[in-house]
Amino acid sequence: MSKALSAPEGVTWKSRWTFILAATGSAVGLGNIWKFPYITGEYGGGAFVLVYLACILMIGIPVMIAEVMLGRAGRSDPADSMAKLAKESGRSRYWGVIGGVGMLAGLLIMMFYSVVAGWALEYVSQSIGGTYSNLDPAQIESNFSGLLASNSQQLLWHSVFCVLTAGVVAAGVTQGIGKAVDILMPMLFFFLLLLVGYSAVNGDFEAGLHFMFDTDFSRLNGEAILVAMGHAFFTLSLGMGAIMAYGAYFPGHSSIGKTVMTIAALDTIIALLAGMAMFPLVFANDLTPGQGPGLMFVTLPIAFSNMSGGIFFGTLFFTLVSIAALSSSISLIEPGVAWLEKHGVKRPVSTFGLAGIAWLGGIASIHYESVFNALDYLTANVMLPLGGLLIAVFVGWLMPSDRVLDETGILHAKVFKAWRFLLRYIAPLGIIAVFLHSLGLLGWLMRH
Repeated sequence: MSKALSAPEGVTWKSRWTFILAATGSAVGLGNIWKFPYITGEYGGGAFVLVYLACILMIGIPVMIAEVMLGRAGRSDPADSMAKLAKESGRSRYWGVIGGVGMLAGLLIMMFYSVVAGWALEYVSQSIGGTYSNLDPAQIESNFSGLLASNSQQLLWHSVFCVLTAGVVAAGVTQGIGKAVDILMPMLFFFLLLLVGYSAVNGDFEAGLHFMFDTDFSRLNGEAILVAMGHAFFTLSLGMGAIMAYGAYFPGHSSIGKTVMTIAALDTIIALLAGMAMFPLVFANDLTPGQGPGLMFVTLPIAFSNMSGGIFFGTLFFTLVSIAALSSSISLIEPGVAWLEKHGVKRPVSTFGLAGIAWLGGIASIHYESVFNALDYLTANVMLPLGGLLIAVFVGWLMPSDRVLDETGILHAKVFKAWRFLLRYIAPLGIIAVFLHSLGLLGWLMRH
């Protein structure tokens, strides 16, 4: 049996399903809604989905199993879990820095993520009030530009979002995060299915499905494969301590492998459903499909303004976006809160302290676009890939094989060998390729 089956201070998720919802909530963020559906259509539809699923199986799932396992084995915050397991494995306690860097990355992401989530809350308010329902496309675009130019408006909603996030985390793992995801994630699924139904009735559903699922291998070039690999890694919230922190509360008897497979499947299904909800509406209004803030805050409001029931379903959509953002943001500060709590700081104090730091960083992101972009670049292109790579190396190469086998609970010898091979060789190579590509170095190396 495992050496550590009791979570910090006896805290565990109420059930395996609560962990699945919490980890899926962490994984399902704005990228699932405004990025994945578009890159699927752009890079070959069904062909891209096949490559993406292969990348999930070969990179995302192996690293996620390793990260959950480290959390459950260490039964502490990411930094202390890594340091403890490194010492037990006869390695330097400085491996704990991996967990510390991941926790810092989560806090830095919160500094700009909360600003974007604030935009979604503003659009919930605008949808309820019918603000954009009678505007023409140019006015709707100007409306979003006006929001970006209004520091006071952004500050208001950024502050509201930070308070919501802190309120959930401060209430505790089971009473706060656990209860929140038990409510929020079923709501997200329900709202998403309603929107897909609305899109099927009111949108050009056939055109949307063609855009996302027509299989075109001619568009499946090296760039597309790297994009698939990158999204497979980032979509599962790997490398920033969130999954490790959640793993510390993972019930000791549950199968990590099956649980992670479920999370990856739910994450992918939500992303595909988001595309099926959005793109039929885009094509029905003869709009150009895109990604990012332009799709969410300009293109879709134009579509909703032209359609029956647009105010109601626009409100539903932006509420869904806000739920996805909140379910992710609580996982961004939980690792740091767990560390402070372990070192004697009461949870409410540590939560609102870290949320306050993120709030200040958000103010800087609102006032200076360079800060926003720098935080985004540093976390996505450097800190998260580095964290994921070192997790794969530590579990794949430095932890004793029998301890890893015991902790993962992978009983079938061939399955364990296959997973360990992927973790030791394929996942690190994939992450390095994504890392170099994101820094613009891969193309340079290939040219030289």
